[in-house]
Amino acid sequence: MCRKRDLGRLDVMYDYDSASESLTRRSLRSRAARDVWRYEELLPVRARFAVRLGEGGTPLIRARRLGEKVGIKNLYLKDETRNPSASFKDRAMAVGIAKAVEMGKKDVATASSGNAAASLAAYSAAAGIRCHAFVPPDAAVGKIAQLLLYGASITRCEQVKEGEDATAQEMLAAVDKHGYYPCPSFGPFNPYQVEGPKTMAYELYEQDEWGGVDAILVPTGSGCLLTGIWKGLRDFKELGLIRSYPRIIAVQPSGNQALVKAIQEGVGMDRLVPEAYPESVAGGLLDPYPWDGDAAMEGVKTTGGTGVTVGDGEILRGVKELAAQEGIFAEPSGAAGLAGLEKLRSEGKVDNGERVVVLVTGSGLKEPDRAIEMTKGHGSKGGKKRQAPPR
Repeated sequence: MCRKRDLGRLDVMYDYDSASESLTRRSLRSRAARDVWRYEELLPVRARFAVRLGEGGTPLIRARRLGEKVGIKNLYLKDETRNPSASFKDRAMAVGIAKAVEMGKKDVATASSGNAAASLAAYSAAAGIRCHAFVPPDAAVGKIAQLLLYGASITRCEQVKEGEDATAQEMLAAVDKHGYYPCPSFGPFNPYQVEGPKTMAYELYEQDEWGGVDAILVPTGSGCLLTGIWKGLRDFKELGLIRSYPRIIAVQPSGNQALVKAIQEGVGMDRLVPEAYPESVAGGLLDPYPWDGDAAMEGVKTTGGTGVTVGDGEILRGVKELAAQEGIFAEPSGAAGLAGLEKLRSEGKVDNGERVVVLVTGSGLKEPDRAIEMTKGHGSKGGKKRQAPPR
């Protein structure tokens, strides 16, 4: 965390000249590791400190049936539901906990009610570190079950009030009082864990055999995943492993669109207005403040990308289509990227011939109540919305 305590983000810098000596397309072909630690030269902690649960190495799936339905000939899905705790957050927390092990920390804390907390709890359990999770009152049952079984200490906080995140406030108070190591899934409080998700960008280029990806659609809440994707693309371009950037497209629910609105209006973080009362079926995208918004906006702008918002009905339709067309069971947050693609395609902003990757970020088993509602025919009505900032 920044010593000034002004919520500024700290960035990790790498020696690309040194990394380029060992990290090449040829060397990657001979590496046995298929997890996050395959790219050790571009991570802020050595693999010997890692607790390896099989994070990363998720499949890039050619979605032919879904692509035909959407109208995208070359559509690919990066299926992050295959991670150990069933979301992309395992990439972040694997790195965060490895850094905690390196630093000799015995207690870690997170502000989240969702995938990040469950993931941190899993890696903490495997490392023998105590995990303290600060969560809002309406956290999803599946995610709370994970926290409990992984042995995390859970503190329930107040609901979001006028853009203020009580979970982050109470986490910081506990860090000050007890000396916990802060490890939420956003940048201002821990600069290391955001380095984990960038391995997703590395993988998709390897898996696509270094093909020319045109666009990547990223479900977005705090901006941490989008920041990771941007950092990964930037790393590979600096190393000369890719020649150009694909467009990064941020996808937010219409009930929490502060970051996308700022992107569309071309304003900076200093003029961004947080959503006072974020609300959506996509509970994992309800961060009231985009903590990594500055880097996220830089990535979108530099790559010539854009932002798009989607409604609850569009998101739930995406959940159904992923399952029915491609056999992937995603939570609403995880299906938001597909919903964004369908909207942009209908508006003529993505062409049929483009090579498009949609990130599917979390499993539907995280929110079994949502799936039950949908199978009973309630999905078309939007389902029960959440007013919480889970990450």
